[in-house]
Amino acid sequence: MTPADQKRDQPRQSGADSRLGVFLYQHIPMLRSAMASAWGYRLRRLRYGGNSDQLAQEALGREKWPAAQWQSYQEEQLAKILDRAARKVPYYKDMWSKRRAAGDHRPTDRLENWPILEKEAIRHDPLAFLDEDYPAGSLHKQTTSGTTGNPIHIWYTAKTVRDWYAIGEARWRYWCGVTRHDRWALLGAQMVAPIAQKKPPYWVWNRGLNQLYMSTYHMSNETIHSYLDAIRDHGIQYLSGHSSALHSLARAAIEAGRKDLRMKVVLSSSEPLTKVQRAAMTEAFQTGVRETYGMTEMAAAASECEHGRLHLWPEIGCMELVNGMEPAAPGEVAEIISTTFLHEAMPLIRYRIGDLVQMEDQAARCACGRTLPLVKAVVGRNSDMLYTPDGRQLTPSSMEVVFDTDVHLLEAQIVQLALDRVQLIYVPAPGFCDRDAQLLRSRILERMGNVDLTLHQVPQIERGPNGKFKAVVNRLSASDMAAAARR
Repeated sequence: MTPADQKRDQPRQSGADSRLGVFLYQHIPMLRSAMASAWGYRLRRLRYGGNSDQLAQEALGREKWPAAQWQSYQEEQLAKILDRAARKVPYYKDMWSKRRAAGDHRPTDRLENWPILEKEAIRHDPLAFLDEDYPAGSLHKQTTSGTTGNPIHIWYTAKTVRDWYAIGEARWRYWCGVTRHDRWALLGAQMVAPIAQKKPPYWVWNRGLNQLYMSTYHMSNETIHSYLDAIRDHGIQYLSGHSSALHSLARAAIEAGRKDLRMKVVLSSSEPLTKVQRAAMTEAFQTGVRETYGMTEMAAAASECEHGRLHLWPEIGCMELVNGMEPAAPGEVAEIISTTFLHEAMPLIRYRIGDLVQMEDQAARCACGRTLPLVKAVVGRNSDMLYTPDGRQLTPSSMEVVFDTDVHLLEAQIVQLALDRVQLIYVPAPGFCDRDAQLLRSRILERMGNVDLTLHQVPQIERGPNGKFKAVVNRLSASDMAAAARR
């Protein structure tokens, strides 16, 4: 996700005040822009300070550091984080105290001596992860989007937020020839208008962030052309948002033959970007598409350079790649375990993000000249893998070809219900016919083997509360997952 796709600093107001504000915002349209802009100015003050441009330039200056300099930088940051967490963070202080009492005297300055941190521990007692020198009332709180239905609460200092947004300005915007001062549109999951509203606008202009915020909740075949008109009428220079939502816009623009929506760049976020989606966005908006990767926890981030390669940001944290509890082999699809560097108030040590990536060979170099580590692919989440009856494991990216451009589809989703039972949910595009259905069926069976496959046509793929939908969904039971692992 792009930095602007995250709502830093939740409002500190009573439940009644909050409900009143939401009611006024949603039901009195003339107030929407003023209220959104006031909130935008508040976010701008939090995210960007007088030295933000300098910090962004410093981030650019680090991008061609030699490997030895990056190693020294990471070692220094890691030493500071581990020392302070062991002395100042209640969760870790208690953990090490219990270890010492049990006769464990391993040093705290070695990362491998720390256990992997699961999300459930943070959900159970998030305040236990706050540094004792940073009272919660002095910090800015953010809640993750909660794709599993169980969001996590994270606290930040203003410095942490500004450091994060400065790097984002450099690598999500400067790399693409735009800045936060350009007019841009964000497709996101915040409710802009009441869900029952049948006429536009389904968007609001936020002067504080130079942003046209467009709610994905109201996007449909009937309304999508009004979204395209709003982008044109507001003089938008670049787009950002969920890959699936941007793809829907692109398909509508292509089908309507529109040529009045040329952008400087399209920034996709929140979901892995497929080749089909990239091609449609490139055609519709007559520009390049850059994939971005990040998260509310600020535990990892990456951006795509002008040569189409994804680069990790080493300043964000120390990244370990694992399969289960073991280090992953080079080139394997692996989980990210991150020890965060930016977090002053809430350090996360060996935090299991849950995202799967495939890294390039360490010796690989990008034509852009940057020495930032190369990511071959952001595969998805560990819950997005498919398992075949014969014991194979398939990543979402390995299923991309199923939805290639020769099939008339608006969007589709593969849902695994059991090891031998799969459902394809799809939204047809104009021209969809039996040939398309047979192509979809044959491609899925070719990859998954002997499974019971059903095709189910719908008017729109159901989105989660965060506005996203996954192209691949794993709904295997615990017993099926265990059987798959044994095979």
